[in-house]
Amino acid sequence: MNLSDDEWRARLTHEEHRVLRESGTERPHSSPLNAEWRHGAYHCKGCGVKLFESASKFDAGCGWPSFDREASSAQIKQILDRTHGMVRVEVQCSSCESHLGHVFPDGPTETGTRYCINGVCLTFRPEEASAQ
Repeated sequence: MNLSDDEWRARLTHEEHRVLRESGTERPHSSPLNAEWRHGAYHCKGCGVKLFESASKFDAGCGWPSFDREASSAQIKQILDRTHGMVRVEVQCSSCESHLGHVFPDGPTETGTRYCINGVCLTFRPEEASAQ
C-alpha cells in the first residue's frame, strides 16, 4: 500500500497517524482492545490485513494487547530498533509498513514470544464477522 502522507492523514485519526505512521506509542491501558476477549481476529488499522487471532492473545499485564504469535497469513516485518537508548525489535505490517509495536522474547506461552501491540493500530473483527 503506497499512500502519501496526506492520504494517510485523511484515512487515520491524529492518534492513529502518530502511532502507525510515526512509530509512536499509545498510553498503556488506554485501548479498549486490551480487554477484548471475544473470539475473532485483529486486523491492521492501516490496510485491513489480518495480523493476529484471538486464540494467540494473552494478558501480559503490560497495558497493551499482547499476542504470542502472528496469524499465519500476516507476514509481520521485524526491524531492529535502537531508539530511546534501548535495543528492541519493532514490528510493522508487511502490507502497508505501519508501525504496530514491538516483539519480545519473554512471553509466558510455549512460543516464548510476546508481541506488544498498540491497540490503536488494530481493528477487531468478532468471529462471526472475521470471515467476511
